[in-house]
Amino acid sequence: MAFNMDPKKCPMPTQDPNVRNKNFKEVALGYTEEMAVNEAKRCVHCKNKPCQTGCPVGIDIPEFIGHVAEGDFEAAYQVINRSSSLPAVCGRVCPQESQCEGKCTRGIKNEPVGIGRLERFVADWNRENADEMPEKIATNGHRVAVIGSGPSGLACASDLAKLGYDVTVYEHFHKAGGVLAYGIPEFRLPKAIVQKEIDKLVAMGVNIVCDATIGKCMSIDELLGKDEEKLLGDDKYEAVFIGSGAGLPKFQNIPGLSYCGVFSANEFLTRINLMHAYDERYDTPLMPIHVTAVVGAGNVAMDAARCSKRLGADVYVVYRRGMEELPARHEEVEHAIEEGIVFKTLNNPVKINGDEKGYVSSMTCVEMELGEPDASGRRRPIEKVGSEHDLPVDCVIMSLGTTPNPLIKNTTPGLEVNRKGGIVVNEAGLTSHQNVYAGGDAVTGAATVILAMGAGKLGAKSIDEALSK
Repeated sequence: MAFNMDPKKCPMPTQDPNVRNKNFKEVALGYTEEMAVNEAKRCVHCKNKPCQTGCPVGIDIPEFIGHVAEGDFEAAYQVINRSSSLPAVCGRVCPQESQCEGKCTRGIKNEPVGIGRLERFVADWNRENADEMPEKIATNGHRVAVIGSGPSGLACASDLAKLGYDVTVYEHFHKAGGVLAYGIPEFRLPKAIVQKEIDKLVAMGVNIVCDATIGKCMSIDELLGKDEEKLLGDDKYEAVFIGSGAGLPKFQNIPGLSYCGVFSANEFLTRINLMHAYDERYDTPLMPIHVTAVVGAGNVAMDAARCSKRLGADVYVVYRRGMEELPARHEEVEHAIEEGIVFKTLNNPVKINGDEKGYVSSMTCVEMELGEPDASGRRRPIEKVGSEHDLPVDCVIMSLGTTPNPLIKNTTPGLEVNRKGGIVVNEAGLTSHQNVYAGGDAVTGAATVILAMGAGKLGAKSIDEALSK
C-alpha cells in the first residue's frame, strides 16, 4: 500500500458559516469514502502505536485505520467496537488533539492523521450501511444498578450487559443520554446518534428508568437492599455504579445574578438541547434575547455562545485572559469566530445591571492585563485601574465550570468525597461504600466524554471481577 505523505489532513467539509449560524444542523458534514481512504493512507503504522497510548479506552487505532485504507469499513468498525461503545459520539466530540492525535508521529513535523474524523466516518458508515441491533444477551443471574445515563454510565452498562449482567440504568431527566443529550448541541452531536446507541443498549437487555433521581426517589442503600425499612428483597442489586456526572454549575460572586436573563450554561443548554427551546413546535421557549454575553471560554462556553447565535442574538464571549489562553478546543473557537461571535478577551465582569422590570440591561466589566503565572501555570489576570465599562446585553450565560451535585453524597452515609465534591475511588473505581463504584465527572469533576467512558469501562471490569468470584 502506498502511503499518502501529504503534510496536512484531508479537510473536513462543513456548512457555510453564514448558513450554519442560523440553523441547528450538524456543522461538519463528514468524509466521503474517497476522503476517508486517502486520509487513512497518511498513517505510517508505527510499531509502538503511540496514538493508542493516548486513547483512554485503548482502541487499536493503526489496525482500524489500516482497514479503512483498504476500503474495508466494516472490519474497521469491528476493531473500534471491541473497545468503544460510542464511536460516532467520540469521533465528533473527543479532544483528539490532546489525546490520540496529540501522540501521532505524523504530527511531529506536520499535521497528525485525522483519527477522530476517521472514527466518525467508520461509525457513520456502519450505521448507514451495516447497522444491526444486537441480540438480547442471556443473563448470568447478577443484577447491577447504574446511576446516570451519560457516557460513563452508558459505557459501564454496555460492558456489563455484554457479560450477561442484568443492568438497570437510572436517569434523572425524562430522556436518557446525560450530557450527550442535554449538554452538547445538535450541530455538534445529532441526538439521533445518541438515541441509536441507547436503543442498542435496550436491545441487549439493559433496562433504562427515566425521571428517577437517586437520592430522592431511592437511596443507594435501598438499591443494595441495606435499608431496613425499604428492603428490596430479591430485587436488590449486588453492585451500584455512580456515573451521575458534574451538573452543579458555578457562578461568579457578583451583584445582579437574580435578574431575568441570567442563566448557567447548564440551564441554557438543557433548554436548547433537551427541551428544544429553539423549536417553535415545542412549548418550552426561552425569553427573547438580542445581545448575549457568555462568561467563560471553555468548550461549554463555545456551545452556549454558538447556540445563542443561532437564536438570532449578537454574542460576546467575555474572558479574563487572552486568546492564547483560551481553554476551548481550537476547532470550536475557529468555528465560533467564523460564525460571527465576538471575543472580548482581557475583560472580567464585576456586576450585572437590570431595568425597572427586573430584566438584564447591561454587564459592567473591567479590563485586565496578564501578570506572572499562577499555580496552574497560566499568567494571572490583573485588573486595570479605572477601566470599568458597561457592555449592553439582555442575556448573560455563566459558563465557569461545574461540580458534582452533593445529593448522592448527602444521602449515602459513609461515601467519601474530596474537597471539590468528587467521589473518592481507588484504582479499581471502588468507593468507600461497599459494592459501590463510581467514575466519570462524578469523581473527577467536569472532564471529557472519552475519559468518562474509560472510567465506566473500568467500573464494569471491576464489578465483574468482584461478582464473578
